[in-house]
Amino acid sequence: MFERIKKALARDAAQPSADEGHRPPATTGLLSGPASQWATDHGYSMSVQGHDHVIVVEGQVSKRPWRLEVGDSTRNYIMGDEIRGRSDLGLPDDVTILVMNRHLKDWLERKAFSVITDSTQTKAEPSLPEEMRWLAMYDEVGWDGLSPAFWRRYSVLAHRREHALAWLVPEFADMLMDWPEPAPRADVPFILLLMRGRAFLRMGYPTPDAATLQHVGDIFASACESAVGTFAGMPGFSRHA
Repeated sequence: MFERIKKALARDAAQPSADEGHRPPATTGLLSGPASQWATDHGYSMSVQGHDHVIVVEGQVSKRPWRLEVGDSTRNYIMGDEIRGRSDLGLPDDVTILVMNRHLKDWLERKAFSVITDSTQTKAEPSLPEEMRWLAMYDEVGWDGLSPAFWRRYSVLAHRREHALAWLVPEFADMLMDWPEPAPRADVPFILLLMRGRAFLRMGYPTPDAATLQHVGDIFASACESAVGTFAGMPGFSRHA
């Protein structure tokens, strides 16, 4: 981990953020128009829930429910609103794959280094955030077959390289690159994760546009579908939705 952190420190130390300052509520206008039509066309439900007016999109993959939420950020590396996804896919426990945009990975490594080397911060923050621990626990992997542009934008970490290679096929990787306009910048925090049998997604949502929400929904549904299709034959896969 420390070698990766040293390399990160040699690069620009800017914290990842698409924009600074307050953002308007992401719920504005998303329940009507293109996003609503997209949800209807795909058989998803879309609603506003809770006193925080969180937008919720729900669907199914292989009879397994998935859920996206749009609301206030719950991570200090995301300013403003975020999109977060979760689905219990019943994957084997040893399947752990993480796709993270490089800008966020570099920032987390620098943050981890500063906490470890600063005794004041170490006392104030006795446990590192989960995302920082992943960088120490799992190795970065790569392979031919995906574009150089993909590897410039994203980092892939995994418990086993062959799992990542089987899951992140070129067609799926293309979705992570082909964002509709207005496309999010490469420094907008993005994490897509298979861990503990589940799929998770977290992404900064600096502008509440329907096109981005739709594409994130398509990415997460495809990630879940690819995971079930790839790992269903492995020991430890739960066939009960």
